[in-house]
Amino acid sequence: MKLAFAGLGVMGFPMAGHLAKAGHEVAVFNRSPEKAARWLETHGGRAGATAAEAAQDVEMLLLCVGKDDDVRAVVTQALPALAPHAVIVDHTTTSARLAREMAQLCAEAGASFVDAPVSGGQAGAEAGQLTIMCGGAPDAFARAEAVVGAYAKAVRLMGPAGAGQLTKMVNQICIAGLVQGLAEGLHFARRAGLDPAEVLAAISKGAAQSWQMDNRWPTMAEGRFDFGFAVDWMRKDLGLVLDEAADNGARLDVTRLVDSYYAEVQAMGGARWDTSSLVARLERPE
Repeated sequence: MKLAFAGLGVMGFPMAGHLAKAGHEVAVFNRSPEKAARWLETHGGRAGATAAEAAQDVEMLLLCVGKDDDVRAVVTQALPALAPHAVIVDHTTTSARLAREMAQLCAEAGASFVDAPVSGGQAGAEAGQLTIMCGGAPDAFARAEAVVGAYAKAVRLMGPAGAGQLTKMVNQICIAGLVQGLAEGLHFARRAGLDPAEVLAAISKGAAQSWQMDNRWPTMAEGRFDFGFAVDWMRKDLGLVLDEAADNGARLDVTRLVDSYYAEVQAMGGARWDTSSLVARLERPE
């Protein structure tokens, strides 16, 4: 297919690369053109100086940018340039409200919109093993699924526009509480005089086991926090969660508390540390 991909950050760069490797004709756009130039050096294709230029006559525009306003800007600029009946697939984590707004805008222009936030982080993007949760019409989802499979291990339609973003919010709620639990468990083990590696070996085969435990407990114990998804990004996502909860009445006591802990990590200079850095807050000098 003729595709365009907007946003070549730590996630978008490898995701667009998988599309090129799958044989698609890919045009790219990035606000800082040097990233687009670097992508072309690796994968070929073409780059647009604007989102509209990259999206000219393409059948599908995919994007992975920063915030609601970034998505709105890209979609608004690119929509008139797309081929008739094109699909826009947004991998950015945004508000569900924004997803519904973009779906309506696209429908009025004769296009389709699928909100498709991802889970799996930079490592998942590079390995082509992301989990993608989608919102949109079934026919648009079917078209998107055939393409995004190039970098996904699982893709699921969760409901109409916005449902993908709401599901991603559930994902972040679950991760926030889990990582705080791991941080407290590691902190307690050390204070109790236990060997963290031995504790991990003992409990990781039972009910406490999780992906976060298997992959982050050892690096948390070593004080290494350079594994992709940054505290700044998590706070952005949790802000979306808490805004949505204010509207739907959900009680998110732990999520709200962990968000405040991440604010403390930011104040410690850990804005770009990964989310497992919650343990650093517990082990800072008193």
